[in-house]
Amino acid sequence: MKKIGIKWKAQDVVDQSGKIAVVTGSNTGIGYHMALVLADKGAHVILACRNLEKAETAKKEMLKYSPTAQISVEKLDLADLSDVEKFATRLKKSYERLDILINNAGVMIPPKSTTKDGFELQIGTNHFGHFALTSHLMPLLSAAEKPRVVTLSSIAHWSGVIDLEDMNGENKKYNKWGMYSQSKLANLLFALELDRRLKAVGSHIESLGSHPGYSNTDLQRYSRGWRFLNPLFGMKPIRGAAPTLYAATEPNALLHRYWGPIGFLEARGWTGKAKITSRASDKEMARKLWERTESMIGIQFQI
Repeated sequence: MKKIGIKWKAQDVVDQSGKIAVVTGSNTGIGYHMALVLADKGAHVILACRNLEKAETAKKEMLKYSPTAQISVEKLDLADLSDVEKFATRLKKSYERLDILINNAGVMIPPKSTTKDGFELQIGTNHFGHFALTSHLMPLLSAAEKPRVVTLSSIAHWSGVIDLEDMNGENKKYNKWGMYSQSKLANLLFALELDRRLKAVGSHIESLGSHPGYSNTDLQRYSRGWRFLNPLFGMKPIRGAAPTLYAATEPNALLHRYWGPIGFLEARGWTGKAKITSRASDKEMARKLWERTESMIGIQFQI
């Protein structure tokens, strides 16, 4: 049966006045447009970025488009767990609540490297970093009236396989695509498991997943082939941002837990219910991944 998309654009986000939002990796690409739209719709948006200079430049560009927008810049390096904790500590001192957390920042197929804590860069940044960030920000999320956490996955999760005994890919030949797919599967497993755990304790926090399809951004900067194909086939970043903004703001988004474009191979098209693979639906694997993540990064996730 052909999927029917929702003819909903990023600009259709309803008024967000009074809300506080954190968007990781928001100085460029789809993260930039997520932050811009939320700020333009009235939210106080915190640009959580590794490079402060680029974040400040992004803020200036956003203010040209929306001069009255409330935008703050905070340093956040997801590849450094101590920096993640410092970021969360600063937010707890400055804000009483957090309404929207968008776990957007990501690294895709870089040369083999590690995080400051010694983890493979993609799993360390994309999954471990956001897992730790969400855990640290739970008190602020709990204080909001209708808080949402949206964690970005990818159509790459379709081919992802979680290796709980070798999440850093140390015991086999390094495969940067395999490691990226694993990290994106981990993102979706985390989003869905967080949702189950929140519901189990009666929490009012909502956890959803989303993906941007094939969007023309610099995420693929490490691949010359993708850089060539992006302008030809990739959606504009504002279109790629739409599923996440839908998940973060629309009441009807709570009817499903994973949103993305629903055109051919979910690479582009209108927002709709995205495909959740059997591996992403594996509750036992999600539980084991959660526990393995806690063990590896030394954080007990408090819900």
